[in-house]
Amino acid sequence: MEKRDYYEVLGVSRHAGAEEVKKAYRKLALKYHPDRNPGDAKASDLFKEATEAYEVLSDTEKREAYDRFGHAGVEGRVGSFTEGTFEGFSDIFSDLFENFGFFGTERGRARTARGSDLRYDLTITLEEAAKGVKKQIEVPRHEGCETCHGSGAAPGTHPQPCPRCNGAGQVRFTQGFFSVSRTCDMCGGKGNVIRRPCSQCRGTGVVLTRRKIEVKVPEGADTGSRLKLGGEGEAAAGSGQPGDLYIIINVEPHPFFQRQGDDIICEVPVTFPQACLGGEVEVPTLYGIARMKIPAGTQAGKILRMRGKGMPNLRGYGQGDQHVRVIVEVPTKLSKEHREILKRFEEISEDDDGPLRKTFFERMKEFFGQSQ
Repeated sequence: MEKRDYYEVLGVSRHAGAEEVKKAYRKLALKYHPDRNPGDAKASDLFKEATEAYEVLSDTEKREAYDRFGHAGVEGRVGSFTEGTFEGFSDIFSDLFENFGFFGTERGRARTARGSDLRYDLTITLEEAAKGVKKQIEVPRHEGCETCHGSGAAPGTHPQPCPRCNGAGQVRFTQGFFSVSRTCDMCGGKGNVIRRPCSQCRGTGVVLTRRKIEVKVPEGADTGSRLKLGGEGEAAAGSGQPGDLYIIINVEPHPFFQRQGDDIICEVPVTFPQACLGGEVEVPTLYGIARMKIPAGTQAGKILRMRGKGMPNLRGYGQGDQHVRVIVEVPTKLSKEHREILKRFEEISEDDDGPLRKTFFERMKEFFGQSQ
């Protein structure tokens, strides 16, 4: 297939400057690079075409030959990168490949490893979640070795630059058009080697300890809430930054309360006379025992609200409520006197339908009357 004009490939004019050519190629390379288009043969071909065009138009000598003689002027000269050309490609792809190890050079520096993050599951009570609590936990983690001060080398000695990568942590090799780097297999990417390892940490620079840490759980925390303690994770070998510690909260089930967001729900039994006549009953809350008024004629299942007796909002947006579901308790054992009083109550209430019974029987008659 006949090759397209290099200027057409990059979408620039024949008078385009070096910076314009570079920007045009960078845009195409980032769009069509195989790492961003896995398995897309068309994108791969467009990437190669753009790379070839940039290789010619970014090189003054090759561009002059191409302008005079076309593709014939650069035959046999495409694909032979010079160090300058390589540096140009390195600059173009630095943001795309910085996580993949491409385009590394001996002048680069070995990356400093970061310590691993840790997770700790902390169980608290619902009361502790409501009021906030401080807990002291013990976390097993690796910390910097005090004997070698984290270097991994025996006291009096120091890590030496890796002879294979010269301290870069990576070695470079050529693959097609590109110069590709990979992690040095001698130093593992650290950039240095230890001749005499520390006897305490065996050259790792870290030792396993159990650290006591105070955790402050805020008011309103719920199951699944996550607290981050920066720098309290695993130590990193050498001079790397330690990881973080994440505290995952689990709130225990409560014998009285159920939580729905910032609201609390509980059930309170009352006697039949209390439901009929009304009165006050003692109700448990997260903040102690409180007295709640029961209105006369309260029906079974009625939900009464106690404002501000719920959970504080975790983000500081006020306080939830406590919802009390009234359970009317029917006595299971009646004395002779109880029976006589209830029979008398039934006789005088025979023609006194309450609102619930009246509505129910009216709907029942209406339904069965329509269905006959």
